[in-house]
Amino acid sequence: MCVNFQSPTKGEFQQYFAVDCPSEMDSLEIWQDYCAPIILNDDDDQRIAVSASFGLVPQHHKPIGVKHLSTMNARAETISSLRNYKPFWQACQLCLVPAKYIYEPCYASGTAMRWQIGMADGQPFAIAGLWRTWSGRGGVVECAFTQITINADTHPLMSRFHKPLDEKRMVAIIAPSDYEAWLRCRNPAVAATFLKPYPAEWMTAQASPLKRR
Repeated sequence: MCVNFQSPTKGEFQQYFAVDCPSEMDSLEIWQDYCAPIILNDDDDQRIAVSASFGLVPQHHKPIGVKHLSTMNARAETISSLRNYKPFWQACQLCLVPAKYIYEPCYASGTAMRWQIGMADGQPFAIAGLWRTWSGRGGVVECAFTQITINADTHPLMSRFHKPLDEKRMVAIIAPSDYEAWLRCRNPAVAATFLKPYPAEWMTAQASPLKRR
């Protein structure tokens, strides 16, 4: 799973995603409940970028009595059945989560070391995501999102991360040629066909020190 990533710069949004980045967003490192720019299609099926909270259920909307709730990652295997994700998956509220890098722990040395993962060509990429809205304070509409993950037990690169005995997971990356088809998809069964491992030879990884939050 991925709970930390870096968003692209404003210039990269226009160059690689053909959309303007929200004015307050520019190459931020994102954690749970941080706002990040995501891309979705509006009611006219036009591509737009909006600011959204990382985690489909933000902590201030957490049900009463629930102490711990993480909705930053939705498993492709259960996205159609779990109540936090099911209605939005069935409605195909699909989005792209632009990223420059994602960060994962590697235990090859015996202890967790933070690694940075990106594209071999250095370009930003897009993670498959799901979005929803919330009614905020004063009637303000808030947007939130989750990243969709898939099994990575046999992936040549992503199987190197997380604890040795844990299942290996990776975010589902959408190829640039599929951006529009993903955003316009209105059939959950078809949307599921986009969720597949990204070729390891197109990716790269290196150790990266943890930055202060």
